[in-house]
Amino acid sequence: MRPREERPSAVDALHAELRSAGERSALLRELLGRCQPDESVLVAVLRRAVPLKLLEGLAAWPPWSETPRVLGAIALNPRTPSQLVLRLLSSLYWRDLAEVARATRLVAAVRVRAESLLAERLPELRLGDRITLARLATPAVLRPLLLGGEARVTRAALFNPRLRESDLVETLQKDSAPVALMREVADSRRWHDCYGVRLALALQARTPLGVALAQLTSLLPRDLVRISETPGLVPLVQLSALRVARGPGAPRP
Repeated sequence: MRPREERPSAVDALHAELRSAGERSALLRELLGRCQPDESVLVAVLRRAVPLKLLEGLAAWPPWSETPRVLGAIALNPRTPSQLVLRLLSSLYWRDLAEVARATRLVAAVRVRAESLLAERLPELRLGDRITLARLATPAVLRPLLLGGEARVTRAALFNPRLRESDLVETLQKDSAPVALMREVADSRRWHDCYGVRLALALQARTPLGVALAQLTSLLPRDLVRISETPGLVPLVQLSALRVARGPGAPRP
């Protein structure tokens, strides 16, 4: 318990000294060299308001410029210029990249680059990390996660508040959409009653037969006719859609 009790005072003391040094780069560097702060203490300090010259210096001064956790804290500090954040992205851990992608204060180019790097790293992440990322990712990263076909990752992504109906529908429409995605969507409490999603499931040729048929009774006649005329769908789905469109009194096909 003793380190926990001491850490706040160590953070406060270092923060006060750095603030007193102001924007004087030489003094800031001398102070860091003298104090040799623990990585976790420095990261905690970087969550606060600190001199801009400190942010710029840490990104250039070894050993801190070679420490991903410190670089991540620099990138996420509200005072860090977008240009500097962009330069640091390739050195960040995936979780910090995800936070940068969600930081609306940053210019779009920085957030898009962070998303691109995250998408590239998805195959390298452990399953647990992909599940965690699915809960907090932005739409551009959610799409490849949904297309990955992993049930637990898909389930987490479907509950992500950043997942929009339009993004989910677009993903369901892809030829590469996995069957696992369709099953999870059909079972999802969040998306079960979403009309656009139900229609996308019915129009997707890869949707399991039972899932596709279950969508028909909730669709409008014009969309049922569209399903009946869409090439590539299972004939039973097309015939059933036409029968539902005609009403309960229509003869069986």
